Amino acid sequence: MTDSRARILARIRAAVADAPEAEPVARDYRTSHTPDDPDALLDLLHENLADYRAHVHRTTPDGLAGLLARLLAERGARSVVVPPGLPGEWLSAAEVELRSDEPRATPYELDGTDAVVTGCAVAIAETGTIVLDGGPGQGRRALTLVPDLHLCVVRAPEQVVASVPLALPRLDPARPLTWISGPSATSDIELDRVEGVHGPRTLEVVLVTGG
Repeated sequence: MTDSRARILARIRAAVADAPEAEPVARDYRTSHTPDDPDALLDLLHENLADYRAHVHRTTPDGLAGLLARLLAERGARSVVVPPGLPGEWLSAAEVELRSDEPRATPYELDGTDAVVTGCAVAIAETGTIVLDGGPGQGRRALTLVPDLHLCVVRAPEQVVASVPLALPRLDPARPLTWISGPSATSDIELDRVEGVHGPRTLEVVLVTGG
């Protein structure tokens, strides 16, 4: 510690030596601004995802495989990277080449893959955010940053929460968390929006209900 810093700190300590102890700060903050209604939460998540220019779809577990197959076909995807732990039935109807990430695909191989299909850890309704933590069915971060098309499956209501404060207790801060709010996008000084600069150009979100 320098002499100047030591003198400044000494003066501060002397100035506050007789100050009374601070009262404890109340931490009873509001954790949500949304009614605790699963249907309302799902509608809000849908609205905010769409506002971020994600393409949002709803289906039941029985219709998931057919919907994913249709979306991949409509986007012209011919190859899909499959994260470890992704349920096999999700892509059972898709007429695409399934590429495993075990052993790990190189960045060049991922760049040559049309799409990735993943699950998620949690989805936040108030912010329209999907969080991935690298768990089963999600894979490592590169899988969802390199391919140009990301199809993400969210199970409702169990994976949907109202707010960030309610999402954080569900997440392990030691895991590689990826927070996604719409497709990758940026704007220059003229506010011209460009998508797909540092992540997928297209984000398709499938909300699965009634399972």
